Amino acid sequence: MSAISDKIRINEKIKGKEFRIISNSGEQMGIMTAAEALEAARRENLDLVEISPNANPPVCKIMDFGKYKYEQTRKAKDAKKKQKQVVVKEVKLRTRIDTHDLETKINSIKRFLEKDNKVKVTLVQFGRERSYEEMGIELLDDVASQFEGFAEVEKRYKDAQKYLMLSLKK
Repeated sequence: MSAISDKIRINEKIKGKEFRIISNSGEQMGIMTAAEALEAARRENLDLVEISPNANPPVCKIMDFGKYKYEQTRKAKDAKKKQKQVVVKEVKLRTRIDTHDLETKINSIKRFLEKDNKVKVTLVQFGRERSYEEMGIELLDDVASQFEGFAEVEKRYKDAQKYLMLSLKK
């Protein structure tokens, strides 16, 4: 059994005395007792499905439950296909990076952004480099300024964490 059929009550599983009934074509059939509603559904060889259990009186619809369940699973699959998974790529920089190495890192950041990935640019500092924090922050600002028109900075560095989060501008 699927998750859809576990949540929705059909036919004899519907609890209550009176229900507002909607026909298969969408017309209001009025308020009926449980026995009358089940009989009306059986006459059409269809199921009685509880649509809105919290309404007063609860709303039920006469429909083909197998077809309804199939359509719901198709909608869920289509929605899942259309989702795009966000991938975060990370590029690490050192404070004392050479200009050519920085250009190479910037080119890889561009390549990641063009593939619709988010890029986390992390500043790594060891030992005495930590005492020259402003040099690292300057480097991160320089990287951010290189992507000013192309990408937007989602997150900037904070006190202890020195990184940028870049994503492509839409």
